[in-house]
Amino acid sequence: MDASLLDLFWEGFELESYEIPPPNSLLLRLAPKSSQPPFCSDCGQATLLIHDVSRRHVRERDLFNYWVWLEVPVRRVRCADCGVRREKIRWLAGRRNLPQALVNYVEALVRLLPVKQVAELLGLHWHTVKSIDHQRLTCEVTAPDLGRVQRLIMDEFALFKGHRYATVAICADTQQVLLIGEGRSRKAVRPFFEWMGKKVCRRIEAVAMDMNTAMDLEVQKHCPKARVVYDLFHVVAKFGREVIDRVRVDQANLLRDSPAERRVIKRSRWLLLRNPGNLSQEQGVKLEELLAATAPLTTVYVLKTQLKELWYAPSENEARRRWGEWFAMALDSGIKPLMLFAKRLQSYLSGIVASAVFRLNTSVLEGMNNRIKVLKRMAYGYRDNDYFFLKIKAAFSGKTR
Repeated sequence: MDASLLDLFWEGFELESYEIPPPNSLLLRLAPKSSQPPFCSDCGQATLLIHDVSRRHVRERDLFNYWVWLEVPVRRVRCADCGVRREKIRWLAGRRNLPQALVNYVEALVRLLPVKQVAELLGLHWHTVKSIDHQRLTCEVTAPDLGRVQRLIMDEFALFKGHRYATVAICADTQQVLLIGEGRSRKAVRPFFEWMGKKVCRRIEAVAMDMNTAMDLEVQKHCPKARVVYDLFHVVAKFGREVIDRVRVDQANLLRDSPAERRVIKRSRWLLLRNPGNLSQEQGVKLEELLAATAPLTTVYVLKTQLKELWYAPSENEARRRWGEWFAMALDSGIKPLMLFAKRLQSYLSGIVASAVFRLNTSVLEGMNNRIKVLKRMAYGYRDNDYFFLKIKAAFSGKTR
């Protein structure tokens, strides 16, 4: 093989011999070029004094259906300035038994494929591929630009089964992930605000979240000017679980003597929870028939629709007026689950009407949570949370200016 061509792959070395051991492997033995002296890895100075030589087996990129291995003689030189040092080999990735070209190839693949598949494809150990990707992410994920942070969105997502959660905070304007931490308690949320510092916290105008008391209390403690904005999706979802589902089950239990009618009500959960615009014509007819047959279900369904209007009020005063009307109707309904929900929701009124001033919601984070689920599903879960959080930060690096 032409020497100039070899320099494209293994600069400073030439092919001495090769071997084809089974199965489907190719072993290339390299030798240092006699015309090129070794260089000190610290100062880069050339030297002819060789201290000793060791042979390293290096995994190279595949050649067709062959797994390629290199046998590389690595010399330790006696540098006049630095003493005994390993020689500098530009195409080797540090002390790894991998050439830099293969490391670059692995980095490109792990952007598209799970670590396990990349390891199987290239015949590398899982930990080797993960280590390469972790190092890449550490270099690529930059510190957030806190100078642009004025509004925040905070939410939680499941780390594993068994109610283990992590809290994520993003900048509402740039959609950049600022911080991720394990847990959803005050103790878990507090380091985020301490990390931002008092100057940034005083600049925060609003924080969108679900009705998480831990987040709410920490925002009030660290961000004196911030308004908490409760997300529409979470409130309506809570209404569906605590009111509509409860009333639906109670109405079904009243029809124990009419199995057919009882079955219709018990199976109507998604008809009642879905937005009307997402129903087919056939489902719309079924919903109308269901509501016509049960007055309590009609009441809670109508009040669910009216509850949403609080988030679309043109001003805070209008939002409070709409709340007053809705709250009065809820108490006058005589439906216990609805009355209990309305009384509990009253303590969150400030965060609900704040949506009239700050049009924030956690829909962006909900979309991110779906992407996070895809990352977990592709990798069949992550054992290293630090690595997992780096993957999330890299996936949501934010908008450019």
